[in-house]
Amino acid sequence: MSEAPVAQRPVSAERIHPGGLDLLVVPPRARTGWRVLPARVGAMCAVELQKLRHDRTELYTRAVQPALWLLIFGETFTRIKAIPTGGIPYLDYLAPGIIAQSAMFIAIFYGIMIIWERDAGILTKLLVTPTPRSALITGKAFAAGVKALIQAVVVVVIAALLGVAMTWNPLRLLGVAVAVVLGSAFFSCLSMTIAGIVLTRDRLMGIGQAITMPLFFGSNALYPVAVMPGWLQAVSKVNPLSYQVDALRGLLLGTHAHLTLDYGVLVLAAALGILSASSLLGRLAR
Repeated sequence: MSEAPVAQRPVSAERIHPGGLDLLVVPPRARTGWRVLPARVGAMCAVELQKLRHDRTELYTRAVQPALWLLIFGETFTRIKAIPTGGIPYLDYLAPGIIAQSAMFIAIFYGIMIIWERDAGILTKLLVTPTPRSALITGKAFAAGVKALIQAVVVVVIAALLGVAMTWNPLRLLGVAVAVVLGSAFFSCLSMTIAGIVLTRDRLMGIGQAITMPLFFGSNALYPVAVMPGWLQAVSKVNPLSYQVDALRGLLLGTHAHLTLDYGVLVLAAALGILSASSLLGRLAR
């Protein structure tokens, strides 16, 4: 008689998946440091898009002011030809400046949101996660950039309807988007830095209203730097808004621009803004 077949020993799960049972006891290592930055930035941007999708009122109301600047200020000064613009209509010259202005006005009050998050207890919960503070600030800064970019699209459409001769080259439009996001990232970080110093919404609102118009009028958004008095030219040279407007004007209208310098200043300003706001985030959460 043949021998009975020997029963095969079951192969343990540990042989199939070495160390597999360890996952039941030890959870996978959480991502820390800058590895969470893309996810954080994506999450913050998604939040802003969700807000606009559910409530478009802010988008419509914020389109009123740039439309008035282009319709009233732009059309009037185009007729009187009081500002030298290098041979292009003043309305065309003004449009990139209004794009930068509308983006700045959105970003400069972004610190109010982080103070609201502090008051609601959300900021404390974010700070106890493994996400570094710089990643949190970067996510919020570029979320502000996405919001400003949507506003910029609205202004571009209004300018096109008014007959502004702009380029529609996809690469140039991509450069416009990058300039808008970088500029908005800096101004939102400036707002969050001020929030970390003053700690209250009322003080932030007052300071924000006090610096927005000097930043706007102390740039080349409304007139060339050459027609400014000497002291205002010095202010314009250290104003990141001037470099943003120069980049937008060169890309949209094809005028002479120092794009390498413009983008270099915007990247440096955004990086310094992120470092500054990150260093004060802990003080805001106390």
